[in-house]
Amino acid sequence: MLLLVFLISIAVLLFCIIKIKLNAFVALLVCAYGTGLLALATYAGGTAPEGFASIAEVTACITNNFGSTLGSIGIVTGLGVMLGMFMYESGGIDNIVDKVLKAVGSKRSQYAVSVAGFITGIPVFGDVVYIMFAPMLRVLSRKTGYSMAAYGCAISVATTCTFALVLPTAPPLAVAFAMDINVGIFFFYALISAFVGMFVGGIVYGGIVNKQDQKAGKTWDFSDLDAELAENAAKASGKPKMGAMKALSILLVPILLILIGSFSSLLIPESSILPVLSFLGDKNVAMTIGVLYGAFISRPYLNRSITEIMTEGADKVGLILLITGAGGAYGGVLKACGIANVITDGLQGFHMPILVMCFVIAQVLRIATGSTTVALTTTSAIVSTAAAASGVSPILCAIAVCAGGIGLSLPNDSGFWAISRFFHLNEIDTIRGWTLGGFVAGVAILVFACVLSLFQGFLPGLI
Repeated sequence: MLLLVFLISIAVLLFCIIKIKLNAFVALLVCAYGTGLLALATYAGGTAPEGFASIAEVTACITNNFGSTLGSIGIVTGLGVMLGMFMYESGGIDNIVDKVLKAVGSKRSQYAVSVAGFITGIPVFGDVVYIMFAPMLRVLSRKTGYSMAAYGCAISVATTCTFALVLPTAPPLAVAFAMDINVGIFFFYALISAFVGMFVGGIVYGGIVNKQDQKAGKTWDFSDLDAELAENAAKASGKPKMGAMKALSILLVPILLILIGSFSSLLIPESSILPVLSFLGDKNVAMTIGVLYGAFISRPYLNRSITEIMTEGADKVGLILLITGAGGAYGGVLKACGIANVITDGLQGFHMPILVMCFVIAQVLRIATGSTTVALTTTSAIVSTAAAASGVSPILCAIAVCAGGIGLSLPNDSGFWAISRFFHLNEIDTIRGWTLGGFVAGVAILVFACVLSLFQGFLPGLI
């Protein structure tokens, strides 16, 4: 009966988001309340799960899970947006891209595009990355003849791999919180996993797309490109741009602090300096230091005040936090009323390995809702108990969950249309480049996590 409740819940969520175009935040809350009430009705005359025995406890469950999700990721997400805006507003990201392109040359431009997207996708949200890269990639495509669908694949796969896996973006933070894992150790393995996905899905598969287009003699329309470049040039200021290495340091400062704080207890378990390193490595403290550092070194390159940039960053993060919190609330209801156990027990009845199960649930929700954030926050709440009892490292289970949130993006995903619009791709080319490319990347990451699981007794932190 609870499985039927879950299927009805997902159907209603799809209907709200796709058919009536309801905001994802509101749709998730509607489904959270509806699922809780419907699940409660199935226990009429029987024994309800502990802590979920009345209507009042349904609302308490949603409120508590919403608050706890935001409490775990809210500060880092807000600071992460500000950090990315300092890199963007100072012109540092442009110089990072230029340096990477010069290092590999135009003939290997797909490598440069992927790496640049991989780096910028950590602090900058996907749509902003696409806006930044689109004119440059269209110029490159016109100059080199490389397929625009392949370029779209390279940048979108790289950006989404970091968005789904690499802190301080919201989805992996929510996953780390729900599965109660060390964020620094998770970051280390997730970063490597994201790189694997970027290489296989963005570069290797993107190269296949390019060969297909070259063989078919496919051409692209660049008739409006000159007007776009002229408009961007008119917006440019006379101030110098921040150097690539200086801009990259804004990103590296908080990351290094988090890594030091997380691994210091493994390297120096008995040291008087350990509490200090743990404090500095706390994700909130590290990101606060990173933002202060970013504001200080980017000041000479900014056209606006630091306060204006921080305020705009706070404005941008609002809806993202609401959706993430609502996703955590929805997942909390599924877990509290027993649906999560029914799903995991059912899949385990098929003797599905835990890593594959984590991936499959996240991928199904990714397809259904069109949202990586919703898929990951919901799945991590569903599988957290099963993952903890599986004997497989929760770090690897979290990576498998995140891998399931990549790819198979369909027209119910706003990112699908952002990629199509900014890179001037039709729906078929967007599916070829991004939808399938992302899926290839997700599967590659899942396979990599499975390989790591064979050595979890030897690799540090995977216990």
